[in-house]
Amino acid sequence: MNPVLALLLRVPLHGLGLFVWALPRSWELAIGRALGRVGLLVDRKRRAIAEENLRRCLPELDAAARRELLRRNYEHYGILLLELGHLMTPWPGHWRGYVRRVTRLEGLEHWKKANDKGHGVLLCSAHLANWELMAAAGALGGVPLTITTRVLKPEWLYRWFEKTRLSTGVACAYQPHTMPTVLRGLRQRRSVGFVLDQYMVPPMGQKLRFFGVEVDTLGVVAPLARRTGAAIITIKQIREDDGLVRVIIEPERPLEGSDTEVNQALTDHVERWIRETPAQWLWAHRRFKNVVWPDRRAQPA
Repeated sequence: MNPVLALLLRVPLHGLGLFVWALPRSWELAIGRALGRVGLLVDRKRRAIAEENLRRCLPELDAAARRELLRRNYEHYGILLLELGHLMTPWPGHWRGYVRRVTRLEGLEHWKKANDKGHGVLLCSAHLANWELMAAAGALGGVPLTITTRVLKPEWLYRWFEKTRLSTGVACAYQPHTMPTVLRGLRQRRSVGFVLDQYMVPPMGQKLRFFGVEVDTLGVVAPLARRTGAAIITIKQIREDDGLVRVIIEPERPLEGSDTEVNQALTDHVERWIRETPAQWLWAHRRFKNVVWPDRRAQPA
């Protein structure tokens, strides 16, 4: 990115951070929903992707139900934008305080039981509600957490996010060279977080069934668990109507069957989460690349 443009990007991003810093949570939710409704009107490209995904994945819904779900989904995006804006608030300690104020961590005893085995924990989640709040809430709750993620650009933004995440205890393993950091973390009895709902090509990905179609999906969890002895834990997050984000750690999952069977079971579990709270998933994301739907040819990347 052009250095001047990269520098100028600080102004609106930190401005957003200051704006959300001043908002009561109730105002944040109301303004976020309004922003989402505006986005639904003007974001034709992403709206078309979301409409197609909803039609393909939830064929049981009629057109009116899909329109209503799409509206609520875009309202979620508006709230999500303002929530992520808190990462850019320049006041030291703000992100920590915000996370403590709007989240509730549940099921920590499941993580403690798995962690006591001494081989680290693989935490598997998805892009539901707000995944940054999920990671920060877990770390503040006592989970020594490393998440797998991408390096942001420009560099100052990457450094800012890294510093802000670390303020809550969240470390990062950056793609595409994540595995050495992941293995080192597990040896140190850290917990490593993965999201299982993104498009991921081999060698990290494998074809798994998701919403009735075979699509490239992260496939390293099962073989990594077998190699290291790490426990597999699923963790989901849900934003309630009053704005409370519940971060729910579920019991350890068994490592039974082949690697493909274990990974498929995890993917099926994530799909169930999405079906339970469909308005809080990223339907506008191009998740289904290079797939063959029952009535269409392969879709280009």
